[in-house]
Amino acid sequence: MISDSIIQTLITEEFKLRNLGVTNQYLEILDVYYNNNGPRIERIDREGSDRVIIAYLPIVDEQFYLAVYIDEVQQEIFNIGTESRNKVVFRATSETCSMDELVSLTNLPVQTKWDKGELKPNKKVVNKFSCIEIEPNPEPDSVEEKLTNLLKLLVQDKAGIVELVTNANGYIQINMDFHNGNQLLGGLSLSKDHVQRMAELNLGFDVDVAVWGEPFKDFAP
Repeated sequence: MISDSIIQTLITEEFKLRNLGVTNQYLEILDVYYNNNGPRIERIDREGSDRVIIAYLPIVDEQFYLAVYIDEVQQEIFNIGTESRNKVVFRATSETCSMDELVSLTNLPVQTKWDKGELKPNKKVVNKFSCIEIEPNPEPDSVEEKLTNLLKLLVQDKAGIVELVTNANGYIQINMDFHNGNQLLGGLSLSKDHVQRMAELNLGFDVDVAVWGEPFKDFAP
């Protein structure tokens, strides 16, 4: 297995030398954060079955990530791209139930919650409904993997989730923030397992898509 330090060295050297043409394309329009070791890495994903490691790097003032693809066997970078910032949560909202009442309907951990009548974070608008959100992995990852992890968690409390769907507006919320690089933004691919598990829980889903940042110079108007 490639160590974190080797991955850091590979990325640092590639960003200096820009051996891949795509590296120069991205670094011409995007700025990554640096620390004493080189470009800052937010997460290293070793979960793939194809011996490909993905390192996610945060980008200055942007809502998406630079993704560096590393061949684990050859120990070399073979591609660089972007990964949208993906937020995949189970959300339950209600105009009649309090957030504590919503929380009481499930034994799963709730990461975000608010009550009807509370001020939103901007301190100017009042929430018109109570809400709870369950999000097992907020770190950088593909939307498909996040959806898989969320559904695996939700089926552990099938009765509670069905209760929230029945007695509140319970559904899956997907937010995807892409790089406005060119015409091909990316998308969402639902597997049969995703569909089956959502059907078991009687879940619908809502998808919001946004684009950010500068396009490649070749595509700039």
